[in-house]
Amino acid sequence: MQSNQLDYLPILIQFVLAVGFVVGTIIVSGKLGPKRSSSKKDKNFECGIESIGNARIPFSVKYFLVAILFVLFDVEVIFLYPWAVNFKELGMEGMVKMVIFMTLLLIGFFYIIKKKALEWE
Repeated sequence: MQSNQLDYLPILIQFVLAVGFVVGTIIVSGKLGPKRSSSKKDKNFECGIESIGNARIPFSVKYFLVAILFVLFDVEVIFLYPWAVNFKELGMEGMVKMVIFMTLLLIGFFYIIKKKALEWE
């Protein structure tokens, strides 16, 4: 079945409404919100404890590596949902492609485990 551009109109309307709501909320809250500032209000505050020293302490690279790997594998799982929904329609070809996809994903996961990227010291 051929689709035309009018089939995408509801998606465009929903996108415009979502962006419009976010932008509108930010503008209205900026206009209606209080605008008083003082030295006490502008002071850094963290859980009731006075800030001491520099806030830019270095983080371990392992922290960022684990975060990036989490995002990577989390996004890969998102690709499983459309496949599961269309499982019967895709047939054997879809199954073969998903097995290839999952094999590559597992190879990457075992590579990460072999390199000990998820182990903390």
